[in-house]
Amino acid sequence: MLNNRIIELGDSKEVLKKYPDNYVDLIVTSPPYADRRKNTYGGISPDKYVEWFLPISEQLLRVLKPTGTFILNIKEKAENGERHTYVIELILALRKQGWAWTEEFVWHKKNSYPGKWPNRFRDSWERLLQFNKSKTFNMYQENVMVPVGEWAKQRLKNLSKIDKIRDESKSGSGFGKNISNWVKRDYVYPTNVLYMATECNNKNHSATFPIALPEWFIKLFTKENEIVLDPFMGSGTTLIAANNLNRIAFGIDIQPEYYNMVIKEFEKMDIEQKINFDIGDVDGKIELKRCD
Repeated sequence: MLNNRIIELGDSKEVLKKYPDNYVDLIVTSPPYADRRKNTYGGISPDKYVEWFLPISEQLLRVLKPTGTFILNIKEKAENGERHTYVIELILALRKQGWAWTEEFVWHKKNSYPGKWPNRFRDSWERLLQFNKSKTFNMYQENVMVPVGEWAKQRLKNLSKIDKIRDESKSGSGFGKNISNWVKRDYVYPTNVLYMATECNNKNHSATFPIALPEWFIKLFTKENEIVLDPFMGSGTTLIAANNLNRIAFGIDIQPEYYNMVIKEFEKMDIEQKINFDIGDVDGKIELKRCD
């Protein structure tokens, strides 16, 4: 268990300016959505969201290592009977800023709240957008493999001749499959849809995602002792996940309430595990500190 943490109070776009280029291995965050969290973050208008976010993402681009990854949890809102386009506009703006939009994951919320609207159904999923600085980035897919599933027992029992060769797609897409490659495999790579329940009841925060969510991305994109940043740390879910996985947890929040909440949570964890919370200079390489 590491006790290396950087916990800062302040505006991310300003706080990050004091950190060097190519410093962070992974960014996992969920910024305030448009017109949400007005009491804590002011509630950014959808029409001004891109303008508000780009100075922050400029600093994120600078501090992220060339081999690092940025995961952005975000969801467009419905307004005047239609979905607002600020998320799409943000993606396009981030690409112009220098980010590569590499992948899009879907968080399927298994326990989303029921409801009824005149022209749509309840939201049960959110975007997890993956951005990178280059096409070559660290990714450890074997760390998130899943059991192959019960389907394999019957499907792989009696293979046909076609199953034992590469069967090209009939649509002419160029894709193909060889069913025999699945024989004797216990684990396979997952899809880009993550099935996880929300966690709000036990947190003093209005938008808490499950700890399993950042854990999954931390395992996928980092190794132990690498730095995981959440520039909107809120209740500290990403930081706790990073700490539990022996990564350096780096969090920033502009709200003293959340900053103090995270500090107290880590102090509680350290008391329970008898770990010293003080952090000093590590071989003169990186100054890791708790910033009061």
